[in-house]
Amino acid sequence: MAVSDQLSKLAARAKDAEDRANAASTKARADLEKEVAAARQSAQAQADSLHASAEEGKRRVSVWWHDMGRSWREHLAKIRDNIDRMRAEHDADKAEQRAEDAEVDAAFAVDYAYAAIEEAEYAVLDATLARMDADDAAATTDG
Repeated sequence: MAVSDQLSKLAARAKDAEDRANAASTKARADLEKEVAAARQSAQAQADSLHASAEEGKRRVSVWWHDMGRSWREHLAKIRDNIDRMRAEHDADKAEQRAEDAEVDAAFAVDYAYAAIEEAEYAVLDATLARMDADDAAATTDG
């Protein structure tokens, strides 16, 4: 898949996430709990796939991106452990604090994703420029 097609896929996924987030507050609790569980499972599957892809292409993916993937997996594990621990607390004050913490975490996750999209755009444009440079160099050598 061309990287520009991957960006289109990313944009569509971001729109889907936006629509689901906007609809979340109107859902019944049981339905939202199911959706949260499904989203967590999907996010974990995507993280696993990203890890497998990075491991498979370890020799071709830059060290920085490989380390970033490892760091991301560790970060997700800590967040999920914290969410599970906080969810177990039922005190009203703790529940309020958990809600506030979850909202801050969600806002940061969106900001992080936005930064990742910016980085992806840069990487796609840089890859296109690198391909042009390679093609120009080949044409100069051939000509």
